[in-house]
Amino acid sequence: MRSAFVASASHQLAPRFCVQSHTLPSAVTNETEADEAAELGPLARRLEEATEEALFTGGRAGRQAVEDAGFSEDLKAKLMSKVAEAKFQNDFVGALAEAGITSKGEKSPGTSFGANQVWTGEERTEDVVLRMLDDSKKPLKPDLRGNALDTRLKRKAVLSPGQRAASARDRASAYSGMGMKESQGLSDKEKEEMKKQFRERFQPEGRIGPVSISAIASMANERIEDAIARGQFQNIPRGKGVESDSGVKNPFVDTTEYLMNRLIQRQDLVPPWIEKQQELVREANTFRARLRSDWKRHAARMISAKGGSMLEQMQRAELYAAAERVHNPRQRVSDQIAVPSAVTDDPVMSKQLEQVEELEEVATKALDRESAAAGRSPTLDTGRLPRPFRDADWEKAEQKYMTLAIDRLNSLTRSYNLMAPDLAKKPYFSLARELAVCFSTVAPLLANEIKNRATRAPPSRLGGGGQAASGGNVMADFVGKDDAKIHVEGNEKAFGLKEWWRDFWKK
Repeated sequence: MRSAFVASASHQLAPRFCVQSHTLPSAVTNETEADEAAELGPLARRLEEATEEALFTGGRAGRQAVEDAGFSEDLKAKLMSKVAEAKFQNDFVGALAEAGITSKGEKSPGTSFGANQVWTGEERTEDVVLRMLDDSKKPLKPDLRGNALDTRLKRKAVLSPGQRAASARDRASAYSGMGMKESQGLSDKEKEEMKKQFRERFQPEGRIGPVSISAIASMANERIEDAIARGQFQNIPRGKGVESDSGVKNPFVDTTEYLMNRLIQRQDLVPPWIEKQQELVREANTFRARLRSDWKRHAARMISAKGGSMLEQMQRAELYAAAERVHNPRQRVSDQIAVPSAVTDDPVMSKQLEQVEELEEVATKALDRESAAAGRSPTLDTGRLPRPFRDADWEKAEQKYMTLAIDRLNSLTRSYNLMAPDLAKKPYFSLARELAVCFSTVAPLLANEIKNRATRAPPSRLGGGGQAASGGNVMADFVGKDDAKIHVEGNEKAFGLKEWWRDFWKK
């Protein structure tokens, strides 16, 4: 349809173009073209643009319509040159844009998007090299980047004569007020010595000075010896030795990090989670020490209360210890394991448990050797072993205290885990686990505790230091074994009834 429209428009414009081309001479063709362009109306110009568009985009059909329209040869050549120029610009748009040449053959003032090559799916070599160069160096953070320096020469501000005079006066007053007036100056003797030095300096023979290294050394030694003779090197305060730190000149240590660590060390500062960890460990050790001490004392009393000789009581305690090793083997303390409590298959945990088992085996062998050395049977029949020693009444009496202590420890653990890193977090405490560890730890110590209680001397009735009971009477406890030493004061310090009566009536 467009070709038909262009053809009809071409038929309308053809007689006009043809007449003009036949009637006008060739010498004035260029002038007449400008006049014709100026005389064309809006409709004619629109038709001409449609014809050129048909030639540019219509392909062979557009060119055939122009040829069938009956245009003159000059007009056809003009139209075909425009078609060739448009095709050239379309084919080499990238090169023309990169060279900065417009369609009119002029230099373009700026760059164009046409200079960029179309993405083909493969990265060019120069782009790869540029990307590798950018990735080889880590860029600085925006807040660490310095401001761009302006290296251009700047003209000094032009000052008016009045401003220059005011500045000169200010500078002169500042120079005159540098303490020269306050100084007292040289004394008369010092002035005479200075004048004498100046006169000697400008004498014809000049000053005599050292001319070799040995002469300079001898002169220096002479002055040092004179100073020593005058006593100038006496009572010189001696300073402390210089402490050298290898981290100062280490190129692999960040300066900021090194200074912060040294500041923390000198001020004895620690992170908050370290302080909380120390508090947690201190509370846990206090609770465990008290729990084991109370249970050891109570268990030793209960086993001794069953009667028998001291050896029988110790054997009964060893049977309970053997039963404890069978039914409740010793395990590693929970706070020494630096992994979360939810982790059960961690390799660190498994390795630590293996080490604990090896230590238990060594401890069991050592206990067997001690039993054999004492004349007792090192091996015990597990079928005849009693149940581990427990006391439900003691646990019931201590239940309230132990529950409050475990809640206190769990509260500290919770606040510690909130601020500690993942590798330093600790599991929570359990009352059942703490009691099991306490029973397994105290059981091997009961035999020695019973022996110590039996052989220990009873304390003195007056709270003395545990002296062995002797065959003395009751009065010996009050009077004492040693001879009493009586210190008699002077008569002038005596205070009797007479002095008391005198002081009473003075009131």
